[in-house]
Amino acid sequence: MANPSLLMRKTLKSLRNPSILASLSTSHSRRLSSAAPAPSPAQTQADGGPSSSSFEFSGGGGGDKADDAIYVRAPSPKPASASDPSSVTMPMAFMTGSIVGKRFYKQVTTREADDGNGWTVMLDYRTLKTPSKRPLKLPTLALAKAIAAEWEYQQTDGIRPFTMPLMKLACTALERVPLTRPKIIEHLMKKFNQDLVFCRAPEDNVLTSDVHDRQVEKIDPLLDWLKSEFGFQPVLYSSFFGGKQDEGLIKAIENLLKNTDDCELAAIDAMAAAAHSLVIALGIFRGRLQIEGAIELIRLEEDFQVDRWGLVEGGHDLDIADLKVQISSAAVFLALSRRI
Repeated sequence: MANPSLLMRKTLKSLRNPSILASLSTSHSRRLSSAAPAPSPAQTQADGGPSSSSFEFSGGGGGDKADDAIYVRAPSPKPASASDPSSVTMPMAFMTGSIVGKRFYKQVTTREADDGNGWTVMLDYRTLKTPSKRPLKLPTLALAKAIAAEWEYQQTDGIRPFTMPLMKLACTALERVPLTRPKIIEHLMKKFNQDLVFCRAPEDNVLTSDVHDRQVEKIDPLLDWLKSEFGFQPVLYSSFFGGKQDEGLIKAIENLLKNTDDCELAAIDAMAAAAHSLVIALGIFRGRLQIEGAIELIRLEEDFQVDRWGLVEGGHDLDIADLKVQISSAAVFLALSRRI
C-alpha cells in the first residue's frame, strides 16, 4: 500500500508545479493543444474505429460511490455483440487514493465541442465522457486545458484519480448538480447556522481568551463584509452548535446560491465542506478572500494550538496539505470555469 503521507505530498506538489501552469498557456507543451488534429486513416484503423471511441466514467449504484468505475471502449472494427464486449472495466475511486490500472493513452488534447458550445478533452482522439456517458463539455478552454493537464501528468504505471481534483469537480458540476441542486442548497443552508465564523470562543475564560482575541482580529473583518454585502448583522454564539441567524440573512444567502450556475455551486459546495463554513466559501466566491487567507481562518483555532504545543508530523501536516488541495482546487476550478 502506498504511503499516504507521500501520496498527499505528491498531490500538493503537483498543484504547485509551475510546469503544470505553463502547460495551460503553451499549446505545444506536453502535447497539449487547443484543437485535436484529425486522425489519419492509418490511425483510425489502428484505433479500431472513428474518434467516437471514448473513455467513460461510470456511475455506480448511487450515493457517494457513484463514480466507482471507468470504461475504455475496446478497439474493434466490428460491431459489439453480447459475446464480444465493447468495453473493459477498471476500478475508479476519486477519494480513496487508489491507483487505476495503467495509462492507456499517449496524447491528451482539447478541442471545441461539436456544437460550438464549450470545450472537450480528448485522449488519443477519444472523447472524455461523464458518468452518464456524455462528452465532458466544459464552459471554457482554460478549464479544459487544466483538466487535460491532470490527465497528461498521469504516470505510465497507473492513473491516480486523487491527483485529478478538477476532473472530479467537473463531473460533479455537469452531472450531479443539475439533478440535485435543491438538495445541495438545502444542505448548505441547514449547516449555515452552525457556520465556523459564527462560533466564538468565550472571552472570560483564561483557556480561551487568547483564541477569542485572535478570532476578533481575523474573523471580524469577514463578518463586517458579510453585513455590508447582505445588509444583516451576523449573530455570534459561544456554543459549538451555533444558533439561529436572522431570517433576512438566511434568505439573502439562499437567493445567492439559487442564482449560481452549476460550476459555481459545485465549487461553493466543495469549499464549504472543506472549510466547515459557507461564509468563507462565499468570501472566496465574491473575491473577498484569497486562498491563503481562507485557509488561515479555517485553521485559526488549530494553528493556535500548534503554536502552543507543536506540530504533530503525520497528523497536522497532512491535514494542512489536504485542506490546501481541497480549497485551492475548488477556487481554481471556480476561476477557470468563468467566461470572461
